[in-house]
Amino acid sequence: MLSVSGLRGLIGQSLTPPVAARFGAAFGSWVKTQSKNAAPRVVVGRDSRPSGQMIELAACAGLVSVGCEVIAIGIATTPTTAVMVDHLKAAGGMVITASHNPIIWNGLKCLRHDGVAPPPAEANEIIRRFKEDDASHVEVEALKAMHRDESSSRVHVDRILPLIDVVAIRKAKLRCVLDSVHGAGGPATARLLRELGVECVHLYGEPTGFFPHTPEPTRENLTELAEAVARHKAHVGFAQDPDSDRLAMVDERGTYIGEEYTLALCVMHVLGKGTEGRRDGGTKGTKVAANLSTSRMIDDVAAMFGASVVRTPVGEANVAAAMKKHASPVGGEGNGGIIIPPVTYVRDSLTGIALALEMLADRGKPLSAIVDEIPRYAIVKDKLPFDPVVQERLVPSLKSAFSQQKIDLQDGVRIDWPDRWVHARPSNTEPIMRIIAEAPKESDAKELIAKVRAALGV
Repeated sequence: MLSVSGLRGLIGQSLTPPVAARFGAAFGSWVKTQSKNAAPRVVVGRDSRPSGQMIELAACAGLVSVGCEVIAIGIATTPTTAVMVDHLKAAGGMVITASHNPIIWNGLKCLRHDGVAPPPAEANEIIRRFKEDDASHVEVEALKAMHRDESSSRVHVDRILPLIDVVAIRKAKLRCVLDSVHGAGGPATARLLRELGVECVHLYGEPTGFFPHTPEPTRENLTELAEAVARHKAHVGFAQDPDSDRLAMVDERGTYIGEEYTLALCVMHVLGKGTEGRRDGGTKGTKVAANLSTSRMIDDVAAMFGASVVRTPVGEANVAAAMKKHASPVGGEGNGGIIIPPVTYVRDSLTGIALALEMLADRGKPLSAIVDEIPRYAIVKDKLPFDPVVQERLVPSLKSAFSQQKIDLQDGVRIDWPDRWVHARPSNTEPIMRIIAEAPKESDAKELIAKVRAALGV
């Protein structure tokens, strides 16, 4: 699959070392067009999948072949790689990851000089170069040696700590359970928790890449985490996905809160602190950015502080662009992705964890009580196998069926009512079409999905 999220494929089938090398060369050639440096620096990180080193080495070979200076940082989270792009003043970055996809998948995600994934126009140019094998290979005299850097987790954590009240968190003597799913985030997150003085029961912290359960941090996959939180009498449970850009939470009773609450809670905390971490309020007129598939809880939370929400197409790059345009202090996506600009414009579970712990320390309340302050909705997520015929009739069919409602066509079709919405769109990362609905009751949300299915004839 080729999209704004980069390349993803099945190991040994659609994604092999030659494919990775060709994509690396295509990306490196594009980076050279964006940089004044004839040998632009590119940071390469990877999640912990067993295929990661193989794909990393192939991709690095492609990058080196077009004259890039490659700095490999080894197993690192996606946000950590973005942080290192900025820290090392690189012209771009690449993450070897397939996010929450099963172990047979891997992928190559591209980052620009600002650490953000390329927007559609730039992503399409990289894809064109890959498809046409349009790479600017260099002569042997122009080849640059590949280097390794082992400092990435320290650099990432050191960016977060100055934004957080470390003293308050330490005084609160908090205990958490963390499920890192044997992904890339275990070591860096453990380091963060040690710095914050938080007692941690760490499940699957070693970055082996052999996922102990389905790695997407959803309710059905986190029953062990929920049980562990209750058993260890922890204040909170955290779950990361394999590349640690997503975060889900479990409250002190062992109740799964869900990814949608992650962003809403962090927005409530950041706006309560004040713009850019100030504790003096000053949030009236502030704009928070989120994608079209994110819960309306964020709208309710923003309104508490006189702020508003800017909606974007799904995709980190789109949210980041809106945040930059509106100087948003916080934003993200409803899949558990938190973006705080002083750290990075990439979704970051480590920052989300730090903010959640600071919120617990500041409020002195159980997480379940804080969750109860946010208006509650039921969100239902459905998916269909990708069908080009269905995609072709997506817009006309839904515009016709829901002509009386507010319709947003930025990314697929989102239909809004005063107290509910439904969003249908092709996925950027899997060969599926997603349908997400939210309403006051689960039955209402399911009814919206049924109506969309009926309109599409599926």
